Amino acid sequence: MVDLHTHSTASDGQYSPSCLVQKAKDAGIGVMALTDHDTVAGVEEACQAGLRCGITVLRGVELGAKEDRHMHILGLGFRSDCTQLTLLCQRLQDGREERKYRIIDFLHEKGINISLEEVETLAGGNIIARPHFAQVMLRRGYVSSIREAFDRYLDTDEYQRIERFKADARTCIDVIHQDGGKAVLAHPYQLGFSSEKLDATLHWLRNCGLDALECYYPRHTSEMVQAYLKLAQRYELHVSAGSDFHGPQVRPDTLLTPTPLESNWFMENT
Repeated sequence: MVDLHTHSTASDGQYSPSCLVQKAKDAGIGVMALTDHDTVAGVEEACQAGLRCGITVLRGVELGAKEDRHMHILGLGFRSDCTQLTLLCQRLQDGREERKYRIIDFLHEKGINISLEEVETLAGGNIIARPHFAQVMLRRGYVSSIREAFDRYLDTDEYQRIERFKADARTCIDVIHQDGGKAVLAHPYQLGFSSEKLDATLHWLRNCGLDALECYYPRHTSEMVQAYLKLAQRYELHVSAGSDFHGPQVRPDTLLTPTPLESNWFMENT
């Protein structure tokens, strides 16, 4: 039983890496991956926690690709000496650091008068991400839910004018491979592509070296899952599964989700 897409306080999750691993074990998960956004800072803590409580923890990361704001590439099972990923993550973090000032200015233009200091305090680490802004907006009563914060402000076409640096998908995949990992296209439904466009995108990503497709995901309907499984078979991609768990304070409708999955493809380097 696996969950290969989770987040901790190292990026924008609610729980520390160690606490997250224990919660995964309690949920019946035998293999999990910590896939924080643009950072590998929590993976070694998570791996050590896995050894202590008896579950397998894969090193992971989630990288946004510049081709589309909803195109996210997961890296799974890379080596501990992940030099190239660390370098790319540092560049991405630098972009986030610069972007936070533009986000706060953007929100102030919209009449959302929250302080960057409160957002930074809530984040508590090096990664300042959109969910941190959304949580403060919710706390201050500007929105009624995290989802509303994204739908109205933080995931709109207008918001894209302040978006940060992202590497292209081929670079993300290459860097993951250089450090011994497998590259997975996360939550394909979020792309919102037509069947034809998604087919063409997967064909192109496969040529870039993509290894797997996240077919099982909480917001995928059974019809979507079947369609993605067929696409994975067509393009000889492995099948992945993940919850995208952040914790109830961030995503109250998303639970850690154990899914039965063949594991040979992502366990090769562990």
